[in-house]
Amino acid sequence: MTITHETVFAPALLPRIKGNSGQISADHTGPFEWHMPENANMAELCCDRWARTQPERVALLHVEHTGQSQSWTYAKLHQCACNLASKMVQLGIGEGDRIGLLLTQGPEVLIAHFAAYRIGAIIVPLFTLFGPDALHYRLKDSGTKLLIAAQDQIEKLLPILPELDALKHLFVCGRDLNITDSLDIKVSLFEQAIGEDVNVNEWPADSPPDNPAMIIYTSGTTGPPKGTLHAHRFLLGHLPNVEISHNGFPQQGDKGWTPADWAWIGGLMDLAMPCLYYGVLLVARRFIKFEAETAWQFIADNHIRNMFLPPTALKMMRHYALEHGLPATLTIRSIASGGEALPQTLIAWAKDQFNLDINEIYGQTECNLMICSNRSIEPLPDGAMGKAAPGHHVAIIDDEGKLVKAGMLGQIAVKPPDPVMFLQYWNKPEKTREKFINGWLCTGDMGSCDENGFFTFTARDDDVITTSGYRVGPSEIENALMQHARVQMAAIIGLPDPDRTEKITACIVPDQQKNLDILENELKLWIKQRVSLHLMPRAFYWFDQLPLTATGKIMRKALRQSILEKLSHSGE
Repeated sequence: MTITHETVFAPALLPRIKGNSGQISADHTGPFEWHMPENANMAELCCDRWARTQPERVALLHVEHTGQSQSWTYAKLHQCACNLASKMVQLGIGEGDRIGLLLTQGPEVLIAHFAAYRIGAIIVPLFTLFGPDALHYRLKDSGTKLLIAAQDQIEKLLPILPELDALKHLFVCGRDLNITDSLDIKVSLFEQAIGEDVNVNEWPADSPPDNPAMIIYTSGTTGPPKGTLHAHRFLLGHLPNVEISHNGFPQQGDKGWTPADWAWIGGLMDLAMPCLYYGVLLVARRFIKFEAETAWQFIADNHIRNMFLPPTALKMMRHYALEHGLPATLTIRSIASGGEALPQTLIAWAKDQFNLDINEIYGQTECNLMICSNRSIEPLPDGAMGKAAPGHHVAIIDDEGKLVKAGMLGQIAVKPPDPVMFLQYWNKPEKTREKFINGWLCTGDMGSCDENGFFTFTARDDDVITTSGYRVGPSEIENALMQHARVQMAAIIGLPDPDRTEKITACIVPDQQKNLDILENELKLWIKQRVSLHLMPRAFYWFDQLPLTATGKIMRKALRQSILEKLSHSGE
C-alpha cells in the first residue's frame, strides 16, 4: 500500500470494491493506493464543502430528551464554527493548542470540532461520565488551554480547575454563569461565542493530511490512559470500512445514529463524522442512562436506518426485544458493531428478527477500523470478525514481530503507513516506541487469520487465561454463555489456582437472583456440551451488573480485583 496526496475528496476506492451493480464486492484484499487530498482538514471535508455546495442541506437532527428536535444545516454549523474560531483567536488560542470538550452528543460538539480545526488547534474529547480525578489527569496531561463544558459538568470541575496551570479559558454551554470569581481563568458563554456572526471567508479550514487534529485517550484498561494523537487523515482512513460494514454506505434515505458517546472514537469516527462526510443525516440524542426500551422507540420514531451499536448495547436491546417485542415501524438497514467481541447469539437474533446481518468492525484507539465484515455478501467462518479493510495491511505476528502460519494464534498487528494509525502517544515517546515490534504496530489483541484472510479475535493479551497448560481466551466461552436464556451478561476471567495456574471463572448477570445453584449446573453442562469440557468455568460469581468502561467494555481487571478482595476478606 502507498499513500499519495491528491486534491480529491474521497478515499478513491478501487472499482473492484464497488462494481457496476453498486454493491461492494467481497474481495477486501490486494493492492490499494490511498488518494489523500492536499487539504484533508476534517472541517472542510465534513462541513465546509457541503456548506458551499448545498448550504440548506440538513446535517444534524438534535433530539432532546423531551422529544423536541432541532435541525442544523451545514451552513448553520459552518457559520457557528467560524464564529467560534474567531472568538478562540481573540482569546489567544491558536495552532497546536489543546481544546477539551466535556459535552454529550449535540451540535456544540460538532461546532467545537470544526472551529478548532480551522485554526489548527487540537481537540481533546472527554466523557461527561468521568469523575474529577479522570478529568484532572487528562486535562493536565494534555495541557488543555481551553475547555468547553456543559453546564451540568461545572460542579465537579470546580475543585480541579485551580490545579490546571495550562487551562486559561472555560466556555460553558448553558444560560448560567454562576461560577466563583476566585478562578484564575476567563469564563464565557458558549452560546454568545457562536452567535456573533463573522465573515466565514476569513476562516477557511486548511490542513495537510498529517497535521495533528485530535488527542483521544485510551480507556486505561491496561495501564494509565495514554493520549493518542491523530492526524486529519484518519477520517479518510475510516471510510472503506464504513462503506463495507454498512452495506454500501451511503444510500438514498440513509440516516445514522449511535448511542455511543462522541467522546469515544467509536461514536465519533465509526459513525458521526463519516455521516457528515457523506452528507448522510446524523441524529444526536443524549441518553443519561441507556435503556433498551427508550432506544427502540427512538429508533422507530426517527426512522433510523444506520447504526453503530456496541455489543453491550445490543445485548440489552436483544434481551428487551425477546421479552417485550419491538415497535412495528423499524426501518433499520445496517448495523455495525465493535469495541469487544460480538457474540454469535446477537448475530443470529438480528438475522432472525430483521433479516439483517450485523457486521463486525475492529480497531482500537491507536489504529481504528482496519478489519470488517459484510455478511450479506460474504459469509464468515464461525467466530471470525472479518477481513482487513481495503488499504490496511493487517497480519498475525509472534512476540518477535514475525508472521505466523495461517490458523496459528498470535498478536493482531498493522503495517504502516496507514491513515488511521496514530502519530504518537502524547508526551510519551517511550510508550510510542513500545507499541511497535519489527515495523508492526501491535494491537495487544490475540487472534488468528485463516488461509482465506478471515481474522478471529481471541482476547486482549492480558485477558488470556493460562489454565492446565492451555491458553484460553474469554470470548468463546462468553458467547456460549450468552446463548442461555437466563444470562443477560457474562464475563470470563482467570483467578489464581495452585493446580491449574489459573481457573476459568464466570461472572454472570442472571435474569433474576433466584435458583442460582440450579443455573450454575445448567451453565456448566451448557459449556461442556457446546464448547469443550476444558473450557468449563470452575467458579461462578453472580452480579446485578458488571463494571464497564465509559465505552461499554467489560472491566475484567476490576472484576478480578473485586473478587480477589472478597476472597481475601473471607479468608478463602
